[in-house]
Amino acid sequence: MKRAILHSDMNAYYASVEMMLDPGLRGKAIAVCGSTEERHGIVLAKSQLAKQAGVKTGMVNWEARQKCPGLIMVQPHYDQYLKYSRMAQAIYQRYTDRVEPYGMDECWLDVTECQRAFGTGMEIAEAIRATMREELGLTVSIGVAENKIFAKLGSDMKKPDAITEITAENFREKVWPLPASDLLYVGRATTAKLLNFGITTIGELAQVSPEIMKAKFGINGLKLLMFARGEDKSQVMHMDFVSPIKSVGHGITCNADLLNSEEVWKVMLYLSQDIGHRLRLHDLAARGVQITIRDETLWFKQWQAPLLIASQSPMEIALLARRLFDQNYKWGKSVRSVTVRAINLVPKSTPQQLLLFDDNIAREKRYRLEDTVDEIRGRFGPDALKSAALMKGLKIADHSEHEVIMPGMMYG
Repeated sequence: MKRAILHSDMNAYYASVEMMLDPGLRGKAIAVCGSTEERHGIVLAKSQLAKQAGVKTGMVNWEARQKCPGLIMVQPHYDQYLKYSRMAQAIYQRYTDRVEPYGMDECWLDVTECQRAFGTGMEIAEAIRATMREELGLTVSIGVAENKIFAKLGSDMKKPDAITEITAENFREKVWPLPASDLLYVGRATTAKLLNFGITTIGELAQVSPEIMKAKFGINGLKLLMFARGEDKSQVMHMDFVSPIKSVGHGITCNADLLNSEEVWKVMLYLSQDIGHRLRLHDLAARGVQITIRDETLWFKQWQAPLLIASQSPMEIALLARRLFDQNYKWGKSVRSVTVRAINLVPKSTPQQLLLFDDNIAREKRYRLEDTVDEIRGRFGPDALKSAALMKGLKIADHSEHEVIMPGMMYG
């Protein structure tokens, strides 16, 4: 039996949910935006009418208003987005237990074994499309194909409220003329590199020899070639599958520009306390730290470095973050936002080589102290104990939002 893979993408998701919550917004140009006052003022999502007026995701609020003078801006309600996301997944699970989220508003479904009970992949897609509209009041675009990559491409081809089928017989005429950048995992850097070799479409990519792709792009080049040729065999994961945690990060846009390294350090220390707490919750330790710095022009840059010893210590994470910043950031523009991420995670119980010229006894004492501080903060709140450096001059809002990281595509 041929595989039947669906990719369901809820149209203009945040904006559509907001219109469900407030029917008065229906039929109007709306944008879900971060707070201008707290300097999160960018467009997170937009309705179809706003999109037609030129409003784009990531656009600064004032620029969006210039593009669409009658634009209605609403604050995001993440709890509601999560709620509707779970309700949508419950609908998918009526047909199959192979439901793999790809963000809050997208899911892959493997309905191969369900076709005897519910009909063909196209018939199941149509049933889901109708059910989503009837029960949730939301529209979806669904791609139907024999693999995950083409199913995702299909869901992007017709929007909103549509179904597109890509088959072994028609993918050359439907998929190959598309820009190479439409292929999953082909980002800006890869697109530019492909362009340097004269590759602009998925079809042109599909014609490149495996030897050249491996030489120019490594093992990832072979994966892209496989995707372009319709040879993706990756599995849709079971709905109970829990994606392994690969990093723990916390980022924040400050409510005023950071003007010097000391102000950046305070934010990094604040963020690292939360990261250390979450590493303890999951019994993980980080072998490296990554920072992302965005300046006043919204330009951003990332740097990372390994820790000498795997750690869940907020202070060790913060100190390495500070060193990365001081060594790499060239002052000239003030800093708008800071993200610190613990990377290359391993179980805390993983054996590791001690450092020869390190006071391991003092290190263990510090770890026990940090464990105690974390326990106190867990019982009495995050402000029960904190570093003296954070008592004043911290340019962050009273309530910061943790970044929400949804599962990515899994291979099995």
